[in-house]
Amino acid sequence: MTEILNDYRITPSTIALLPARHFDYDNIVLEEGRELYVRKTPLQIIKRACLEAGSSYDGRRQYIMYQTSFRHKVPIPIYPDQQIYAFPTHSPNDFNCQWIFYPHIDSLISNHTASKKIHPSIIRFRNGAELPLKESFYLLEKQIQRTAICMLRYQSAIQNQFPSKNDRNERTIHNELYSRD
Repeated sequence: MTEILNDYRITPSTIALLPARHFDYDNIVLEEGRELYVRKTPLQIIKRACLEAGSSYDGRRQYIMYQTSFRHKVPIPIYPDQQIYAFPTHSPNDFNCQWIFYPHIDSLISNHTASKKIHPSIIRFRNGAELPLKESFYLLEKQIQRTAICMLRYQSAIQNQFPSKNDRNERTIHNELYSRD
């Protein structure tokens, strides 16, 4: 029998959140080596994780929009200190929106089999699992690139906002040397 969870906490092993049309659960969570069934929607889980990490989902989304030109299907830094970033495949409010966790992606494959019309793209994860998707190769490639940009901008902003201890020590020494009269 399948175990159904009332809630789920995103971890570094979370690979994807997939919406489900099922009476008993709303979400299929793919993790490294297992599938979980959860009574919360993917967006509910993402929003709660953002709050646990110190910001609201809307705050994270607006920050990325401010730092980039992205306005639709914005990648979200969920736990940026752990390098956990995810991107939506549709508008986050669309029932069909799947959330893919960037650090687990190994490659994006254009499907050349007979099922290409149904699933034109396949994401291969680092653990060898494959996820056939209805979205085009181009759309997914763009989302992967946008998430990489999001990661770089977020990390760069954090590093510039909070200089490392060595940078502060160098400034303190510099100020002490040149402030003496």
